[in-house]
Amino acid sequence: MKLRNGGCSGLWTGLLAVLCLLSRDEGRARENLVGTQPLTLQGDLSARMIAGIDRFLTAETERAIAERAPFWQRDFSSAGAYEQSISAHRERFRRMIGAVDSRLSVKELELIESTGTPAKVAENDLFTVHAVRWPVFEGVHGEGLWLRPKRDPVARVVAIPDADQTPEMVVGLAPGLAPEQQFARRLAENRCEVLVPVLIDRRDNWSGNARLGRFTNQPHREWIYRQAYELGRHIIGYEVQKVQAAVEFFEHENTRPGARSLKIGVAGYAEGGLLALYAAALDTRIEAALVSGYFDSRQRLWEEPIYRNVFSLLREFGDAEIASLIVPRNLIVEQSPVPKVDGPPARRQGRGGAAPGRIQAPDYKSVELEFERARRLLRAGDPKQFDRLKLIFGEEGMTTGPGSDRALVALLNALGVEARTVTQPAKAPLDSRGQFNPDERQQRQVRELEEHTQRIFRLCEREREEFFWSKVKAGSAAEWERACAPFKEIFQNDVMGRFDSPALSANPRSRIFTDQPRWTGYEVVLDVLPDVFAWGYLLLPKDLKPGERRPVVVCQHGLEGVPADVITEDASSSGFPYYKAFGARLAERGFVVLVPHNPYRGGDRFRVLQRKANPLGKSLFSIIIAQHDQLLNWLSELPFVDANRIGFYGLSYGGKTAMRVPAALDRYALSICSADFNEWVRKCVSVDFPASYMFTGEYEMPEWNLGHTFNYAEMAALIAPRPFMVERGHDDGVGIDEWVAWEYAKVRRLYNKLGIGDRTEIEFFNGPHTINGVGTFEFLHKHLDWPEPRE
Repeated sequence: MKLRNGGCSGLWTGLLAVLCLLSRDEGRARENLVGTQPLTLQGDLSARMIAGIDRFLTAETERAIAERAPFWQRDFSSAGAYEQSISAHRERFRRMIGAVDSRLSVKELELIESTGTPAKVAENDLFTVHAVRWPVFEGVHGEGLWLRPKRDPVARVVAIPDADQTPEMVVGLAPGLAPEQQFARRLAENRCEVLVPVLIDRRDNWSGNARLGRFTNQPHREWIYRQAYELGRHIIGYEVQKVQAAVEFFEHENTRPGARSLKIGVAGYAEGGLLALYAAALDTRIEAALVSGYFDSRQRLWEEPIYRNVFSLLREFGDAEIASLIVPRNLIVEQSPVPKVDGPPARRQGRGGAAPGRIQAPDYKSVELEFERARRLLRAGDPKQFDRLKLIFGEEGMTTGPGSDRALVALLNALGVEARTVTQPAKAPLDSRGQFNPDERQQRQVRELEEHTQRIFRLCEREREEFFWSKVKAGSAAEWERACAPFKEIFQNDVMGRFDSPALSANPRSRIFTDQPRWTGYEVVLDVLPDVFAWGYLLLPKDLKPGERRPVVVCQHGLEGVPADVITEDASSSGFPYYKAFGARLAERGFVVLVPHNPYRGGDRFRVLQRKANPLGKSLFSIIIAQHDQLLNWLSELPFVDANRIGFYGLSYGGKTAMRVPAALDRYALSICSADFNEWVRKCVSVDFPASYMFTGEYEMPEWNLGHTFNYAEMAALIAPRPFMVERGHDDGVGIDEWVAWEYAKVRRLYNKLGIGDRTEIEFFNGPHTINGVGTFEFLHKHLDWPEPRE
C-alpha cells in the first residue's frame, strides 16, 4: 500500500484523534472530512504530541504548589489542636511513601559477632562502637553501628549517612570523609548515644538474579524500588521504618531502670537527609531532626533518581509541607554540598535497563525559598510554639558541612542539651576487625528487602480478594455493572490518575492520506487538554450508504509504534511484521476503523512523561484515557457511526491499553487484549522470571500499588459485562501460557457466574508476539453485530 500526500511524515507521528463524516465530490474522496478544518500540521506528529504533553505536565507541576492550600486546614490554637489538624496528612504521607508494613517490636539490639570477630569493633577514650542489628519486619533487619559514650549520654540520635557512605565512614573507622564531616562520631564525642544504620547503596552488584544469569545496572535502590512500587511499598518507606525501629529501641532505653529519659533526634545527610526529614514527619517521638544536603523545592522531582519518585507527593506535599508535619518539634536544615550523582552505574555487557536520574546541588536561593515557604505555612501560629525551623548555611549563601559545628550545636540545643560549641574531633578509633569489607552486609541488606518484597507479592492476590472480589457481589450482569461503579472511580482516580482540567473543544482537523480500492484513509487531529492533542488515522469503507451507522474498531499499536504500522501491508519495510495490517483488514471487512497514536514512543522522552505525572498522582494513562475520552465524544456524534458499537483491539502496549482504557471508559462496547494479557503483577515484580520487567529498560511499567488493587483479572472485571477477549501466541515471550491461563480463568469464571459466558473468549495459537486475526475477527463480527464477509 502506497501512502500519498506526505504520508510518511504523518504516519510517523502522534496520536489519534478524530472522527468524522465522509463526503464525495464527483466520485472523489474529499481532501478533508466534512465537519473538520483542514489539517496543516507537518513533521513528526508523534514527537510534537510528546512535547505538548511534556509542556502540559510541566504546567500542572507548576500549579501544584498553589493548589495544595485547600488540602490543609491547620489549627494553631494549641499544639494538640495542631497535631490533630495535620494527622490525616501524616497518614496519607505514610501511605504515599509505602511505610505501611507492621513492624516488629524492638526492645534491644542484637550484637553481631562470631568466634573470630567480637561485636565491639572499636573504642577510644570517649565512646565504644559495636556492630549491631535490630528487627524491622519478619526477615528484615536494620543493621549498622552503635556508639555508646563512656560518660552518661545527654541525648539519643539516629545518624543516617548518605546511601554511598558506610556507617564506618561517618564514625571514622573507614576513609572517605574529613573528621569534621564524620557527624555520627562527633555526636558520640559530644555524649550522644548514636545508632548508625546502613542504607541500600547506589551500586548495582546484586541487582539481578545469578541463578537466571540476568543482571541490570539498576542501583540497588532502584532494584528494590521497582518491585516495591507495584505493591504500594517503597525503598523510602522501608528505610524510614528501619529508622523508626531504631527510635523504638531508644525509646525503650529511656524506660530501663535507672536510665535517664533523653530526647531522641535524627540527623541525616543527602539520602540520609531525606530519610531524616520523612521519619521526623511521621514519628512524633523524634524531638528534633537535622536535615543536611537534601531540603529544597521538589518541583523537578522527575529529574532526580527514580528511587525518589513518590506517587501523588506533589499534590499535597513539598519539602515545606513535610516540614510542617514536624513542627512544633524542631527541624534544622543545613545547606551542605550534595554527592554528585549523574546517573546510574554505567551500562555494560550484560547490565542495562536502569532509569536516568541525577542529584544536583541546589543553589542557596532555592533552598531559602522553600525554607521561607515552610515558615509562611506556620506564621499563623504562636512563635513560641511553632517557630521551630532553623536554616544553617555558609558565608554569603555558600554551603557548609555536612554536620558543621553550628548544625550540631543547633541539634543538641533542640534536644535539650545546653551547648554553645561542640567538642572538636578527637583521635579516631581504630576498627579491630582489620580489613573489614562492608559488601557482605550490603548484599545481606539488599537480599532481605528483596525477599520481603517478593513475599508481599506472593500474598498480594489475597489482598486483591479482600479489596475487590469480596466486596463486589452480583447475581446478574446489570447488578455487576452497578456494583463495580465505585471501583471504576478508584481505578481511574487513584490508580491511573485523572486530571481535573476540563477537556478542550475537539476542534477536529483532517486531511486525506491514502485512497485505497475499498477504503479511504484520513489523518485526523483533535484537541484534548492544553498543549495535548490526539492524532491518528480514520479508515472509512467506500460502501457506506447514506444514513447507515456502522460499528467502529479502534486498533491500537504497541510500544514505539505509530498508526502506519497497523495498516501497512509491507511488513519488511515497516519493520513491524506482527501487526499484519489488521487495521486495514478490518476496514476491508466493512468496519469503520480508527487507528490512534498513543504517546509511548521515543524511549526516555516518553518515559519522562511518566516521571512527571507520577508525583502529581497521575500516569501516562491519565493522558491516554483523556485522549480516548475525547475520541469517543467525537465518534459518537458522527452520522455514520453507531455509538453503541465501538470496540477496542490492541496489540502489545496496545493490549496494555486495551486493559486500562475500556476499564475506565464504559463507552467502549468490547475490548480485545492481544499479546499482553498476563499475570501482570508477576510480570512487573518477579525476580525469578527471565522476561520480567525487573530486568528491562521499561522503568515506566510499575504502577503504584497495582498489586493490591487491580491485576488483569480485576481490570477485565471492570470491563464486564461487556465482551472481552484475549489473543495469545504460545511462543510469545511476554509471558507463559500457564500464567495467562491462570489469570484468565478468573475472568472466565466471572462471566460464567454472571450467565454471560458467551461474551468472553481466549484464543491460543501457534505463533509469537503477533496479531493472529482469526478468532478475534470472528469475535468482533459477533459482538459488534456486523456480518462477516462472504468467501
